[in-house]
Amino acid sequence: MKRRTLLELVALGALPMWSASAQQSSKVWRIGFLYGGARQSALDTGRYQAFLQGMRELGYAENKNFVLVERYSQTVDSVLPNARELLSAQPDVILVSGGASLLALRELTTTVPVVAAVSVDPVRQGLAENLSRPGKNFTGFSAVLSDLFPKHVQVIKAALPHISRLGILTNPRNVDHMALEKSVGAAAHDHGMRVHLVKVSAFPEFDPAFAEMERQKAEALLILGDAFFVQYFREIAQLSIKHHVISTYSGREYPELGGFLSYGPNFRDHYRGAAKFIDRILKGTKPGDLPFEQPTKLELVINRSTAKALGMRIPDELVLRADAIID
Repeated sequence: MKRRTLLELVALGALPMWSASAQQSSKVWRIGFLYGGARQSALDTGRYQAFLQGMRELGYAENKNFVLVERYSQTVDSVLPNARELLSAQPDVILVSGGASLLALRELTTTVPVVAAVSVDPVRQGLAENLSRPGKNFTGFSAVLSDLFPKHVQVIKAALPHISRLGILTNPRNVDHMALEKSVGAAAHDHGMRVHLVKVSAFPEFDPAFAEMERQKAEALLILGDAFFVQYFREIAQLSIKHHVISTYSGREYPELGGFLSYGPNFRDHYRGAAKFIDRILKGTKPGDLPFEQPTKLELVINRSTAKALGMRIPDELVLRADAIID
């Protein structure tokens, strides 16, 4: 019998043909996880677990075919050193929480693929040429926060129809907050409210800032998006109750941890969905070819127990609009 060559056997299916992707299946990918805040904050909000769940749903197993290289920045000053340290570990792709951590990576690398869990405005931030075809080394989720926070003013007005003074919790070290302060301030003015900026960039500043807000007789607090604030959700919620102001944030983690209300995208879904971006990148797709995704649904979540602690009745309008009410 004529001997068959190896190639003939492969062609006939008698032997498996190892493709490049199959050969890479044994590789242990290094996925960077750069988070603006403490690790406990990533756990408390469920964002860390959501990402790992997304990876498992795609067939990945941690410490088997991927490892996480994690860096957490509790202060703005630690962001740049942590980003440099993470890049020196040579990750195949990085998942970044957003904010200062995202902007640090923009300055430090144009080659390592980066998936953003949250970005305020990718085009304005210099992360993408446009949302549908970013063209650079960044992709992920755009949270349209620049349009979202002015809408919080409407929600606050629905909760407190006679409100006249609004506090805005802002971080002076967040480069995106100045523009948000103006847009939220304009929306508040249109609804007949005076605005007091509550500026906090370090934990010891919370108590005096809330005391000053009380002296200014603010009746509600709108918390601008910032990873620094996320890690202190419980403390901000407790201070809001202590000083008798309703408070809002964009993510549902805030009312889940004791805040009054949230209105915005489900950020845990962003972290879970980030796994799909990472999967495609690991399989060879360039991040610049993956469109930034925008939220298709905004959730209204209310904490009824916090409302009771504030001595307020939740208006029927908000109850009917709410996607979830936490007791």
